[in-house]
Amino acid sequence: MDFNFKKSYLIIAAAVVFILLFFGSSMFVTIQPGERGVIFRPFTSGLDKDNTYIPGFHIVAPWNTLFVYDVKEQQREETMDVLDKNGLSVNVDVSVRFNPTYNKIGYLHEIFGKRYIDQLITPEVRSSVRQVAGRYTAEEIYSTKRSEVESSIIEETEKVLNKNNIDMKALLIRSINLPDKIKQAIEKKLEEEQAFLTYQYTLQTAEQEAEKKRIEAEAVARYNRIIDASLTVNILKQRGIEATLELSKSPNSKVVVIGSTKEGLPLILGNN
Repeated sequence: MDFNFKKSYLIIAAAVVFILLFFGSSMFVTIQPGERGVIFRPFTSGLDKDNTYIPGFHIVAPWNTLFVYDVKEQQREETMDVLDKNGLSVNVDVSVRFNPTYNKIGYLHEIFGKRYIDQLITPEVRSSVRQVAGRYTAEEIYSTKRSEVESSIIEETEKVLNKNNIDMKALLIRSINLPDKIKQAIEKKLEEEQAFLTYQYTLQTAEQEAEKKRIEAEAVARYNRIIDASLTVNILKQRGIEATLELSKSPNSKVVVIGSTKEGLPLILGNN
């Protein structure tokens, strides 16, 4: 009995050692910071999409598979030729920053697998850029509506990536390149438009200044007409009498009345 027991014990121990040596690398898994895992159980529940393995040490049955995903923020750059709405070729250089949605790794793995960047990110970015560019002219993409084009690309790309369990952090249009002749023509047109706007502004300012002076002149003329209408002979006489009375009150003045003016005002001579 002792011999059989020891024999059984040795067999079990050898089996354990064999399992550890053969399956050890797949049974003991350490998920690093910035990673998440999703497990596939082929003999029971299949892909466990709703439970995500967080960073740390994990023991996995040798017949199961733990898929580990890098969920840190990543960046991809794409350069592509797209057509504007008139069929003109435009070269666009974009960069996109993203990371998989932490708790949706299972759903991402089920549809796209670990090659999700090539199968999801790159195609969708390219598709959004092409679709948006096709709604604008080369001039609008290059200058007049560049920010609107960029906003539309961001909105449409973010929508489709979020739907597929990707958090898009940013999408930037780094450069837009046109054929030299087209680029020069657009730049010349923009310069001419700017010069015309400057001329219009100068002309408008001059017209406004002229109108201001006309209004001021009319106001002065209207004021003078009112004053002229109010200065009658009787009012002038009254003002002359009042002035004479004030002069007569001065202690340093001698007042001599020697006659009157044509308007009937007294003539005053004074000395100190």
